[in-house]
Amino acid sequence: MNVLEVREVSKSFGSKKVLGGVSFSVPENCVFGFIGRNGAGKTTTMRAVLGLLETDGGEIDVCGQRVSYGNTPTNGCIGYLPDVPEFYGYMNAREYLALCGRITGMDSGDVRKRSSELLELVGLDKENHRIKGYSRGMKQRLGIAQALINRPKLLILDEPTSALDPVGRKEILDIISAAKEQTSVIFSTHILSDVERICSRVAFLEGGRTAFEGGIDEIRAMKGDTALELSLARSSDTDRVKAAFPAAELIDGKLVFPKASDRDCSELMAFLAAQNIPITRLERHESDLEDIFMEVIGK
Repeated sequence: MNVLEVREVSKSFGSKKVLGGVSFSVPENCVFGFIGRNGAGKTTTMRAVLGLLETDGGEIDVCGQRVSYGNTPTNGCIGYLPDVPEFYGYMNAREYLALCGRITGMDSGDVRKRSSELLELVGLDKENHRIKGYSRGMKQRLGIAQALINRPKLLILDEPTSALDPVGRKEILDIISAAKEQTSVIFSTHILSDVERICSRVAFLEGGRTAFEGGIDEIRAMKGDTALELSLARSSDTDRVKAAFPAAELIDGKLVFPKASDRDCSELMAFLAAQNIPITRLERHESDLEDIFMEVIGK
């Protein structure tokens, strides 16, 4: 079953069309990467899923229920972390989670137990000082804990790593990976390396539309050929290799094969061995998500 279904959603602000037919689905226990450049419409889509924004067209279902603008019961299935979360700085983490739990209708015993579980998950179980003294990374971790307090079926994270240093980003990504055991996660971001690390499915948003949706493996299969980079021990062998493989390009003293299939790679290695040509390095470069994203959006 899909936890979230978004079908042909559109939205304009005055004469500016922000969403022009966004469609994607999020299955259970999945980290779903929602990818797009800044201003592509990611946050607008998330606000529509939360029922905070009235759309011009399309349909959104959460856990089999239709989302409606305003007071929508589907938000009982959703945990949400905005890109810049705000907290009551005079509280500590446990006090804040207790408040969030009471707001969602949890009983006090369940709130205490759930708060302890989540603070351990996000690495704040030993922090007792006030939230106003937290770093940006600590606030993001607390934000994930509050979004999970009532065991939502869907966790929406809007740019959770965008302003963090490498250590903070790694911590948040590890927490998101662990959270998928409890819920489905939409990870909205423009940092493609983060998506490659933790997501199993992605959607590319470009020009207010879904340019592509699928599994990470499916997307990589779109660009099956990879690049080969060959460094020869003797520069005098360069002409022999180029004569046998005309597609090779000489770049910065290295022979680069822009598109090389498995067969091309095998033939090259066989040729080098047969011709007794020594090499210092042969490296295969697979397309990363950034390469594929730029190709999909036509850049």
